[in-house]
Amino acid sequence: MDATPHAPAPRPWRSEAMATLALAWPLALTNLSQHALALTNAVILGWHSTEALAAATLGANLYYAVMAAPLGTAFAAAPMLAQARGQGRLAGGAGRGWVREMRRSARSGLWATLAVLLPSLLLLWFAEPVLLALGQAPGLAALAGEYLRAMMWGLIPFCGFVVLRGFLAAMERPGPALWIAVAGIGLNALLCPLLVFGWGGWAGFGVTGAGLASTLVDSLMLLGLLGLVARDRVLGRFRLLGRFWRPDPARLREVVRIGLPVAGSMLLEIGVFSAAAIVMGWFGAVAVAAHAVALQVAGMTFMVPLGIGQAATARVGLFVGEARPREAARAGWVAIGLGAGFMGLMALLLLAGAGPIARGFVGAAEATAREAAALGALLLTIAGLFQLADGVQAVAAGALRGLKDTRVPMLLAGFGYWGLGMPVGLLLAWPAGFGPQGIWLGLAAGLGAVAVLMLRRWRRMSGASLDRALPARA
Repeated sequence: MDATPHAPAPRPWRSEAMATLALAWPLALTNLSQHALALTNAVILGWHSTEALAAATLGANLYYAVMAAPLGTAFAAAPMLAQARGQGRLAGGAGRGWVREMRRSARSGLWATLAVLLPSLLLLWFAEPVLLALGQAPGLAALAGEYLRAMMWGLIPFCGFVVLRGFLAAMERPGPALWIAVAGIGLNALLCPLLVFGWGGWAGFGVTGAGLASTLVDSLMLLGLLGLVARDRVLGRFRLLGRFWRPDPARLREVVRIGLPVAGSMLLEIGVFSAAAIVMGWFGAVAVAAHAVALQVAGMTFMVPLGIGQAATARVGLFVGEARPREAARAGWVAIGLGAGFMGLMALLLLAGAGPIARGFVGAAEATAREAAALGALLLTIAGLFQLADGVQAVAAGALRGLKDTRVPMLLAGFGYWGLGMPVGLLLAWPAGFGPQGIWLGLAAGLGAVAVLMLRRWRRMSGASLDRALPARA
């Protein structure tokens, strides 16, 4: 089933870079395509009204914060799958033990994700009172609640899609997820404006229509990917959903052990940007809309190093499974270099083109839209300053996940985002008088700190792996 030769010769740096890129570019494009779904919604709602964009931004930030727990458990399956396949390669593909291990890991990832989805969905259902309790304007909170009640059901198929994508990355077959995601962009581009604005004499659903479009597209993407995997001659033999009704307690515990810190790290990072959106709400709808513009663009550039980090998880995990620690260390450093190089280019792009990019998100007819574009350009300039740090921390975290090292990175993220980034942002916003720009300067400081800490952690762990078959866990 796996024809990879046993114990291949160590790859030089250039060969490793090519192997990482071959795996990373479909993963990065898949991430970009998924982000394009949210970007499409933001652009369409921005042309609908500034209030619709602001409300959807508040709702989406709560959505992303709540989804951290199920998404973290979904990501936890990726290193387990990669190391299981590495063990199969070490054995020359003989036997079916590693196949069973991969199937058990994928199924347990799905079970764990479903378990943590239930409280997440409950919280999203009551989004309006949550946002009101956080001090948001009643009109924006009501619109955001409508948006989330339509969008929340797509979280279930989306997390299933992520688990399957981790399986495909471990098998070094990321193509099917990419093609499905690209198809999802086209489908959402048709459904979202139709459901938001209507057609002919039908008025459409407004912000609720954008949420409905997201749910429909996420559901169809999962069904499409399941169909492609089942029909594939090699992938279909794993029977990932075979006996799905039988949980595996031992493997579930491992998913939880790895996944909870991943979920915690994601919650800390997503949460700090979500909290920034809440704080922006205290400055009014214009500040929230400007934050949405900057966040969408920064999020789009982030999708590429995120994909490189996912490739690093797979590459590092494969070499750990094969008991080849030197190659695991090399794979991580190569991926970090690739992520830093790309984000350096994105920093130059944002610094040079912040104004035109921001103006492309909002209609020019409204005075508030012009104000949002001007403020959005300032925030995009700040985003340009932290691009390099954002890329380095994302890829280093992905490489550490390949070692199943997730607890300490979560603590580092907590210190950087909440011990430094948010307090600095609040101090700059009010006592220092920078307003909304101060919040984003604080985010930049937090990301810089996390990047340095993650890089030091990877250096320590990869250095230890040169002397031991498996890296130490601290």
